[in-house]
Amino acid sequence: MMRPLEEDAGKTFGREEDVGSELTATESDAIPNRITEEQSAASDAVASASESKAGLELASFNPLALHKPSVKTGLVNPVVLAYMGDAVFELLVRQYLISLPNNKSHHLHKEATKLVSAKAQRELLERWQPHLSEEEADIVRRGRNTKSGAPPKNADPADYRHATALECLVGYLYFEGRLDRLGELFHIALSERE
Repeated sequence: MMRPLEEDAGKTFGREEDVGSELTATESDAIPNRITEEQSAASDAVASASESKAGLELASFNPLALHKPSVKTGLVNPVVLAYMGDAVFELLVRQYLISLPNNKSHHLHKEATKLVSAKAQRELLERWQPHLSEEEADIVRRGRNTKSGAPPKNADPADYRHATALECLVGYLYFEGRLDRLGELFHIALSERE
């Protein structure tokens, strides 16, 4: 622990033992209690914020979904679900790649682009199809059939529509808090890769 710069302007900083010895026994014992009290207050604030407040609710079923969509997830525009699904899928891919031995940034980027390309997502969706429930297959159909704008120049339009469908399903499962199901599907995706 070091003293503030204002107190030490023009002086040489002392070692930690010297600075720590300036605290009385009562003050040094109070530091862990103060941290615990601050953590407790922050925890209470999060708990109270999880209750409906100013129209915003924290999702209790998904710790990452801080705000629920304004309408029921099944009624959210498929393009919006795909928007979120794109981010969630990218996060899952990055977590997977970081779990592998080679963590050089260039290698991570090259491998990530192989997995998140429209063609790769279409192939992945084809592997998922036999494992999807009727509800999930319906979300995929909605995502595939939605107008999501012009595909990138280097992507086949059919691949792009299927990639949008996959991202729509990922976004739907994310907002529904079905992270375990998302994990199951992601493991199916990686099973042939490993």
